[in-house]
Amino acid sequence: MTADKFEVLKKYFGYSSFRDGQEELVNALLAGRDVLGIMPTGAGKSLCYQIPAIIMNGITLVISPLISLMKDQVNALVQQGVSAAYLNRSLTEAQYRKALSNSANGKYKIIYVAPERLETSSFLWFALNADISLIAVDEAHCVSQWGQDFRPSYLNISSFISKLDRRPVIGAFTATATEEVKNDIIRLLKLNDPVKVTTGFDRPNLYFSVLRPQNKSAKLLELIKERKDKSGIVYCSTRKKVEEVCELLNNNGISATRYHAGLNDDERVKNQDDFVYDRKTVMVATNAFGMGIDKSDVRFVIHYNMPKNIESYYQEAGRAGRDGVDADCILLYAKADVSTCKYFIENIEDNAELSQEQKDFFKQREEERLKQMVFYCTTSDCLRGYMLKYFGDEYKGSCGKCSNCLTEFETADVTVEAQKILSCIIRTGQNYGVKMISDVLRGVSSDRITRAGLDRQSTFGIMKDVRATEIRYIIEKLEEQDYIISIGAGKPVLHVTEMSYPVLRGNAGVKIRKAKQLKSKALKTEVYDVDRELFDALKIVRMNFAKKKGVPAFVIFSDATLADMCRIMPTTEAEFLSVSGVGANKLEKYGEAFLNVIREWSV
Repeated sequence: MTADKFEVLKKYFGYSSFRDGQEELVNALLAGRDVLGIMPTGAGKSLCYQIPAIIMNGITLVISPLISLMKDQVNALVQQGVSAAYLNRSLTEAQYRKALSNSANGKYKIIYVAPERLETSSFLWFALNADISLIAVDEAHCVSQWGQDFRPSYLNISSFISKLDRRPVIGAFTATATEEVKNDIIRLLKLNDPVKVTTGFDRPNLYFSVLRPQNKSAKLLELIKERKDKSGIVYCSTRKKVEEVCELLNNNGISATRYHAGLNDDERVKNQDDFVYDRKTVMVATNAFGMGIDKSDVRFVIHYNMPKNIESYYQEAGRAGRDGVDADCILLYAKADVSTCKYFIENIEDNAELSQEQKDFFKQREEERLKQMVFYCTTSDCLRGYMLKYFGDEYKGSCGKCSNCLTEFETADVTVEAQKILSCIIRTGQNYGVKMISDVLRGVSSDRITRAGLDRQSTFGIMKDVRATEIRYIIEKLEEQDYIISIGAGKPVLHVTEMSYPVLRGNAGVKIRKAKQLKSKALKTEVYDVDRELFDALKIVRMNFAKKKGVPAFVIFSDATLADMCRIMPTTEAEFLSVSGVGANKLEKYGEAFLNVIREWSV
């Protein structure tokens, strides 16, 4: 008799009900319909294809660019009693041949494969002779040249599928996609009238914050020490900055490791494993790290530098709190970050497949995305609301869980200051950036200002009593409200827009919101409101199993599952099965050891 989806959900994954969107996608795949699932990180995308894979006859191929994700998900599936394997460059030639032979012999129900492998003769031979019932394309946004992680190898997926004797059901899944990217996914993967499910992008357990510290290094140390012994990621924009920040943390007694493309494969794998297996508390990395990392207990993600677009930020920040428990996403913003991002846009790797017109359009799109990222960092509105609206989600009011919602603001009329700033930009020929305009307004005497004769024009020194930080803040707000635009990369210059002229003529006013006071965000000393001693005792049991099996601790049971054990206090096998995240296979493997600890605690 064919297994029931709820039976599979409980038996293998330990859950009694589906999350939002999951059941609709599972039903569609089981009915032979193609699907497009847009679900935020931590929302359970993988279950949407893993459950149909277990129920359907034949093999499911999961196409993913993420070696670390393949390894983690295969480890988790094996622990749950599902036969699975992965085929990627982390295997030796002998291991790959063995895995491919086992696949051909029907040993595995789910096979993860890197997109580059699809066109190799050995894999194609296997695929043409295998009974493939479902193909799941993970990180599907990588197929679109307008997505933030375009990978040319994804363009070969539809060609690979067309070579198969029988077209399998196709499921495409991603955490982030604008309407344009969604249309690209459907077109380029040739999805056939797919069932489309977008569950929304909100992650209610995440706290979002933008800080503008005078000293980033000191602030970073303060933030991490406040979160002592909690697992976290620090993102930096360059390899050099990764090295500097990692050294800073280690020199200050923080257990940190590093990850960037300049390290050799062996070191990257070792450092990643040290973080995933909790041998190191903090990972310092470029954006080369983390997409698909399945570590569920990351309690904070700190961006030491601003990413170049909101899609990247949302995805990177979303690596926090995958277990649904509260986690912090903090961005340390500095104006210099904007110049770094503009440099990357100007020097983006040339794509020979695009026409010059397409290249110009792509560059313009990247500049617009960067502009929206800067506005996120400088807005006084709700950060969660700003981000959700960017992705097309309806969002009203304040979330009460971001640094802006926890800050008291006052509305200030800055019409006079705006007139002075706009006038200065015009009178200096719209040829200078923020620092130069600020220096002229404040009457700073410098060789550059004197040589350009700017000390002799009428706006020189008209804001001499105003701090440079205040002038820069007003300029940011004027840009956010479209009175000013920045033009050029590296050292952009300020230009006024048509909206500025009514202000200059006195026919319109300018108001901005200015921070008064940040309401304190209470730091949680404990992530879970449970008996801490019992929780720690269960963690020891879990760690012993993890070491014995050679897998990360969260593959045995997540922290959220251990916390649920503490709340339910099961003493029988039937009660243990009621714990969220406990299925029949894990009950059989680990139940007695955990039950013994809980029984002793109950005496």
